[in-house]
Amino acid sequence: MPLSRAIDALNDRIATAVSWALLLAVVICTGNAIIRYSLNMSSNAWLEIQWYLFAAVFMLASPHTLRRDEHVRIDVVAGRFSRRTQVWIDLFGLTFFLFPISLVILYYGIPFGIESVRSAEMSSNAGGLIVWPAKILVAVGFALMILQGISEFIKRVAYLQGKLDASAFTKHATTPEEEIEAIKSANQIN
Repeated sequence: MPLSRAIDALNDRIATAVSWALLLAVVICTGNAIIRYSLNMSSNAWLEIQWYLFAAVFMLASPHTLRRDEHVRIDVVAGRFSRRTQVWIDLFGLTFFLFPISLVILYYGIPFGIESVRSAEMSSNAGGLIVWPAKILVAVGFALMILQGISEFIKRVAYLQGKLDASAFTKHATTPEEEIEAIKSANQIN
């Protein structure tokens, strides 16, 4: 469990930091659109930095999304099973889908990124940026995903052993309806 908590804390910190990249991407996107339409000017570098920032958000926040059990999944069938069976399904998915696919992507992504750094790869667009930071994000993102998968595996095994409550790995976000009910309940208390 200490390893699981350390991995969770790492991905939480990374997700918090990368949330600022999303804000920066929105500001750059807005500024670029205003300048493009008002002054009829634009730059490929500004477009590419937006792509890099969105890539950073996607690649570096995905493990945090896994931690919070917020990835898209089809619960129509699994939702009918007991919590214990759902945990076994999660363990199967982690073992036979998440880990193998992430390891394959990491295996090919590391040399892909290293070669880009070694060759100082630049965008083929006029005025474009260096490319290697975006390519390195692939390896870093999937390495973090593997770590988070290990944490989720540990938590589910601990649940099956009776050492952990299911709330440690179930959805943390609420639906809009649940938010409305929480607000109504809070207002009734006050």
